[in-house]
Amino acid sequence: MRGVISVFPSHEFHLQTTRSWDFLGLPHSFKRDQTIESSLVIGVMDTGIWPESESFNDKGLGSIPKKWKGVCAGGGNFSCNKKIIGARFYGVGDVSARDKSGHGTHTASIAGGREVNDVSFYGLANGIARGGIPSSRIDAYKICNVFGACTNDVVLAAFDDAIADGVDVITISLDAPNAIDFLSDSIAIGSFHAMEKGILTVQSAGNAGPISSSVCSIILGNGQTFIGKSINTKPSNGTKFPIVVHNAQACPAGGKTSPEKCDCMDKKMVNGKLVLCGSPIGEMLTSTSGAIGNPTLKLESKDFVHVQYYKNSTNYPVAEILKSEIFHDTSAPRIAIFSSRGSNPLVQEIMKPDISAPGVEILAAYSPLVSPSTDPSHNRMVKYNILSGTSTSCPHVAGVVGYVKSFHLDWSPTAIKSAIMTTATPVKGTYDDFVGEFAYGSGNINPKQAIHPGLVYDITKQDYMQMLCNYGYSSEKLNKLVEIIQVAMELLKDQW
Repeated sequence: MRGVISVFPSHEFHLQTTRSWDFLGLPHSFKRDQTIESSLVIGVMDTGIWPESESFNDKGLGSIPKKWKGVCAGGGNFSCNKKIIGARFYGVGDVSARDKSGHGTHTASIAGGREVNDVSFYGLANGIARGGIPSSRIDAYKICNVFGACTNDVVLAAFDDAIADGVDVITISLDAPNAIDFLSDSIAIGSFHAMEKGILTVQSAGNAGPISSSVCSIILGNGQTFIGKSINTKPSNGTKFPIVVHNAQACPAGGKTSPEKCDCMDKKMVNGKLVLCGSPIGEMLTSTSGAIGNPTLKLESKDFVHVQYYKNSTNYPVAEILKSEIFHDTSAPRIAIFSSRGSNPLVQEIMKPDISAPGVEILAAYSPLVSPSTDPSHNRMVKYNILSGTSTSCPHVAGVVGYVKSFHLDWSPTAIKSAIMTTATPVKGTYDDFVGEFAYGSGNINPKQAIHPGLVYDITKQDYMQMLCNYGYSSEKLNKLVEIIQVAMELLKDQW
């Protein structure tokens, strides 16, 4: 068909779950231009946003930047202010840009949330919550439903709106389950168009690495103590609970659930107990199926073996999980085991990820419509929650992009990207020393150094076109892509 670059089925992208800015060497007192920062607009493509969160108050902010051409179309019972200046939703089974999953609110506040004092998650990580550029404005694009599904037609429509609205940086914490050809990848197409208009897109690498993990201890009935990873806000009262193993008979035959991972359990058998699950790294699980408490304690393999031995060596094995503790990890930064590894599956010569940023146990704003627990029987609601994943790394990078841009308004998106990559702090390695640079990219992001890189490598639209030509994409198809991409997006826009 004439004028058609590619025809591909609509597929789904998936969402990836606060002292991080101080850790990156960017305290609030560091050099800033508040006037320029307040003129920057962050486009957040996610599950929407909770406008009433204190992280999005507009106290002290001046007028909305005149360059911005967007709208506040958040639906009923949704109001914008001088912080959240725009909002849209795209018919994803909802009638509002309001966040019903917490993910979008969390990522938006990491990138550009205001300073909020005395924030914690039930006493954990107490302190001041803030985003990378607290004075910036936010334009929220709700492209994902409450189940985390985000289709490529919606993604393209949101890119078109964000570009027309005049955002300065786009953060999109999504990844596809499999590698997608460039001409069938809505995020690649949308970010290419954004690049043409001077807008840098930051996308998360994904959480398909070789398992998210806070430090917590388990005390066995024999007095042995092991330290694992968990977020447990409940103080211990000394009560120990029986340890049981998963019941394979509870899983339906031929199903996708796995008894080793405790995907299926007999509620009657595990009620009031701690369940030992044999996942790849081992874990002491307290689950939605009636097991006592809520935290999942992940143990290292050698410690998991000790717990298994104890379980099998006594007639009445018991244990208790203690409340999580905060400690200073001198080995940071390291790459989380869940972070997806490179290289680029389509172009092996391109290193991916580009950069690393904090993404483990990040405290940020949350939607009160959803419990922080995955257990449907738990109805706790919080204003701030701790999440892990490359979804939380992505808005950190977007915040740094805005910070660098505030010092170099004339820099292109690729110049900013170059500055960030070439000034990164070397990473010591991963938990398993797995694939080096293809785990952490150029290193850990360093915002202070990025504003003075000394040298940047700029890339033009023609450079991208030439690269694609070298990999077998016809010049005719690529030129047509550039010509019709705006028309295609306009057609998509008309659908919404």
